[in-house]
Amino acid sequence: MGSAVKILPHYTYEDYVQWEGRWELIEGLPYAMSPQPVPKHQRIAVNLTTEFRMALKKCKKCAVYEPIDYKLSEETILQPDMLIVCKPINKKFLDFPPSLVAEILSPATAVKDRHTKFELYQSENIPYFIIISPDTEEVEIYKLKDNAYSLMQSGHSFSYTFNLDDCIANIDFNEIWQ
Repeated sequence: MGSAVKILPHYTYEDYVQWEGRWELIEGLPYAMSPQPVPKHQRIAVNLTTEFRMALKKCKKCAVYEPIDYKLSEETILQPDMLIVCKPINKKFLDFPPSLVAEILSPATAVKDRHTKFELYQSENIPYFIIISPDTEEVEIYKLKDNAYSLMQSGHSFSYTFNLDDCIANIDFNEIWQ
């Protein structure tokens, strides 16, 4: 008796834009971005965005975004919790690598964020990747070196200086927990 063949659905950006709610699409497979993040996750996201916006206030080049569609290909569209883009976005989505992405872990997304998205961001040569764990209140900062992410710093309460094109952002990560 032969084994059953599994046929997985395969979707593209054209399908993705028709869906209701928040989704990510990775290599043609959909991932629901629901339920909405819990209050602690949201508070950290707002505080992180605020810290970067304040640090980059005088920067004319770089802008801070909360989740927007980052289209890597027709089959892969991601929505980082926060990202910094230092070039104009001329489409309804970002179609080039940002300068920085941040993911705030949740039980439903932690494995995908730490592994699948980590590899995707690294392969896209995104200079900085920040992973934030609300449960342990820890931040991990990865910087791209020789086409691979290196852990630069981790912990609960520290400052880190990001060099984003022509702009510098000194971020006090103790502020995101408030």
